[in-house]
Amino acid sequence: MHAMQYSFTLPADYPMDVIRDRVAGTGHLLDDWPGLGLKAYLVRERGRDGSPVNQYAPFYLWRSVEGMNAFLWEGAFQRPTDDFGRPAVRQWTGLAYEEGGAAGSPARVAVLRRQPVPEGGALSEVAQRAVREAGRLAAADGTLLAAAVVDTARWELAHFSLHAGEAPDGAEGEVFHVLHLSEPGRGLLARGRQW
Repeated sequence: MHAMQYSFTLPADYPMDVIRDRVAGTGHLLDDWPGLGLKAYLVRERGRDGSPVNQYAPFYLWRSVEGMNAFLWEGAFQRPTDDFGRPAVRQWTGLAYEEGGAAGSPARVAVLRRQPVPEGGALSEVAQRAVREAGRLAAADGTLLAAAVVDTARWELAHFSLHAGEAPDGAEGEVFHVLHLSEPGRGLLARGRQW
């Protein structure tokens, strides 16, 4: 499993209905993309859920590098870059993936928590804690899924979770609202630890 995210931070007075309409009109185009586990079309709005910015920031879980590369290099990614500019595309390697008890419910909210991998400890212990945390997040009421991923260029660990209602009490990280969820290969994503 591979994770990917890019974001477009928009002006404070940007009409976010433009993004909602865009996703409503084109979100379905990835509903059957080969190699895609899921794409969550995410937004944050300035002043809502503690967000300091307006932002469109889709998050992907890929089953295959080939599917991710086809998305990036065969034209699908060209449209948002033409409209908003070419963003940095963050990529993480999967450590764990778990389905939650609300797996059949519509996704309403996503939480993304990023943190540095601490220096000095055993990497195997860091990875095991990340696996356990993915399981803990997935077990929370109203959770559809949870993933733990790592960027070894930055030594950054990220936990991503989708929820059927509001963000869970005490949720740590950036809170996004889900406009659409494309999930052609979600059922094929390997569960548990990824090694």
